[in-house]
Amino acid sequence: MNTFSEADEEKQRGVRRMKLTATGLLLFVAVVYILAKWASNEGAGAWADYVAAAAEAGMVGALADWFAVTALFRHPLGLRIPHTAIIPTKKDQLGVSLGEFVGENFLSQEVVRQRLRTVGIGSRLGAWLADPEHADRVTAELSAALRGALTVLRDSDVQAVVAEAITRRADAQEIAPGIGKLLDRIVADGGHRRAVDLIVARAHDWLVLHSDSVMDAVQGGAPGWTPRFVDKRVGERIYKELLRFCAEMRDMPSHPARGALDRFLTDFAADLQSDTDTRARVERLKGEVLGRGEVQDLIASVWTAVRSMIVSAAEDERSELRLRVRASLLSLGSRMAADPKIQGKVDGWVEGAAVYVVTTYRREITSLITDTVAGWDAEHTTRKIEAHIGRDLQFIRINGTVVGSLAGLLIYTVSRALGA
Repeated sequence: MNTFSEADEEKQRGVRRMKLTATGLLLFVAVVYILAKWASNEGAGAWADYVAAAAEAGMVGALADWFAVTALFRHPLGLRIPHTAIIPTKKDQLGVSLGEFVGENFLSQEVVRQRLRTVGIGSRLGAWLADPEHADRVTAELSAALRGALTVLRDSDVQAVVAEAITRRADAQEIAPGIGKLLDRIVADGGHRRAVDLIVARAHDWLVLHSDSVMDAVQGGAPGWTPRFVDKRVGERIYKELLRFCAEMRDMPSHPARGALDRFLTDFAADLQSDTDTRARVERLKGEVLGRGEVQDLIASVWTAVRSMIVSAAEDERSELRLRVRASLLSLGSRMAADPKIQGKVDGWVEGAAVYVVTTYRREITSLITDTVAGWDAEHTTRKIEAHIGRDLQFIRINGTVVGSLAGLLIYTVSRALGA
């Protein structure tokens, strides 16, 4: 409140005009009083006494109201009369009183609840959101806010937080029992058989295409003292047995090797859930995997991928994300507008939040008023307030002159009547 704006100057000019009007009216009744008394002394008749009485009371009323109005802003005639210049001398007390008044009458729990309950925020908000144009606007604003938030966040900080959160969660939770239960369910449902079918078929195809490589590997591992033709015969034999084994496993669902694999997986699933040594080995393996730099880089890169995906979806008006948000807002608005239960819940949430704010921070809110008023310059504050309400206060002087004149006329009339 340290500036006097052009609007304030215009108001101040209006105050000066009203002061001249009120003062002019005072001078007018004073002149009327003088002329009426002169006329009465010259024998003009009884009417002059009535006019003089009305004018005299009008002067008294005008002077009393002038004193009252002036005493609000300054000392009348510069005389330091007690209880004058109220605003500049009592500015800080007025600020405290204003703060207390606002706190008691506007920031109380009962007032806030009653006011919000009469507003019906739930139904109004529902009807507003049910409008497609408003839903589009809210969706656009949410998208802009989301993009802004993602822009402000530093990727390195978020990546570090995400990596730490994932690593901490993985370290805190033992994974072996969960893996065991999942594996047990897969084996029981026969879900692993498709994987076995694929592996066996691919192994058979690989052996067909790489027969020379298999026989070279067998011959290369034979002792040096065995004849070459013996190594070749052994290699061919081993290759044919491998090829036959893969073909039989591929074509025979009841092959013994498949049954052995089923039993192995079943036993392994049980060990993962109950065997202490197996569970400990899985935990050590988990720690080694999580500790590798490649895994940490992969975890950190999750944020970059998610951020890019969200930003792209938020910018695209036809993206699935924005379309779903818009549809959800429209659905929510329609339900809120039609369902009293939802309206009641929304109203309750809003009331609870508002009551919490005003009850928790009421002192801070009222202190804002008090401290702000205390920081104002007394003289400048007086001029500012006078510019805003002074014009109306001058009407008090005018009314005092008129009412005083009428009252004086009435009193004089009654006195003459009773005296007569």
